[in-house]
Amino acid sequence: MPLVNGTELFKAARKGHYAIGAFNTNNLEWTRALLQGAQDLNVPILIQTSMGAAKYMGGYEVCQKLIESLVKAMDITVPVVIHLDHGDFEAAKAAIAAGYNSVMFDGHDLPVDENLAKTKEIVKLAHSKGISVEAEVGSIGGEEDGVIGEGELASVADAKAFSDTGIDFLAAGIGNIHGQYPDNWKGLHFDRLQEIAEAVPQPLVLHGGSGIPQEQVEKAISMGIAKLNINTECQLAFAKATREYIEAGKDQQGKGYDPRKLLAPGTKAITDTFKEISGWMGTKPVKLVPEEL
Repeated sequence: MPLVNGTELFKAARKGHYAIGAFNTNNLEWTRALLQGAQDLNVPILIQTSMGAAKYMGGYEVCQKLIESLVKAMDITVPVVIHLDHGDFEAAKAAIAAGYNSVMFDGHDLPVDENLAKTKEIVKLAHSKGISVEAEVGSIGGEEDGVIGEGELASVADAKAFSDTGIDFLAAGIGNIHGQYPDNWKGLHFDRLQEIAEAVPQPLVLHGGSGIPQEQVEKAISMGIAKLNINTECQLAFAKATREYIEAGKDQQGKGYDPRKLLAPGTKAITDTFKEISGWMGTKPVKLVPEEL
């Protein structure tokens, strides 16, 4: 079964100046849609759950088993990383115990020394089980499951300190935010990204990928971003397609109310969104990845 921790995939992506999509899932339809898109394009994918989504879906073990079972049932052959997004210390440990093969420990709201100490502990625990670790330096603006960040720029010194803990990927605040971007958003701080990329050898992560102009994403990828997080864009696509189905009265035609029919347009919209975004991220087909490791 093609479940991997993603460390080598993202190293190859940074070296090859492309990115791999990290897409949040919220239920069975979401997971199926993302896996189908990756299989259709023959590209690797990282499927992640936030703490809130995992709670909604029934817990980390449910999420892990759901993704793992669908990979098998759908005969998925591309590499799939099961990842915890923005997990606190206890959530990271729980996801590791549940069998996720990658976790993000987000301690940005802790004092730096405590954040570093807990990051080292998570790295030690995760690596003993072959699980990769993502950390965050600086805060990502916006809100993620009740965790609110003001968009603080990452310190280069802090980025180097977290790199030295042995993490596998590093998320850095460079002006990016979660959710929809306001009209007065000033854009990514490429000068800070350049400084961090020169100081940190690990693959870099861009959170809040939904809504950043394509040209800015492409520039960030060329500078070291290897993992691009997407959530809001899929949510908006799902909502739009579902709304159109209901407003057209299709749920009142025959058995159009059947959830398998009702959710089908939104599910397809997620797959289509995945394919579109993967295209402009330059994600390499699976057959090319081993050549670049």
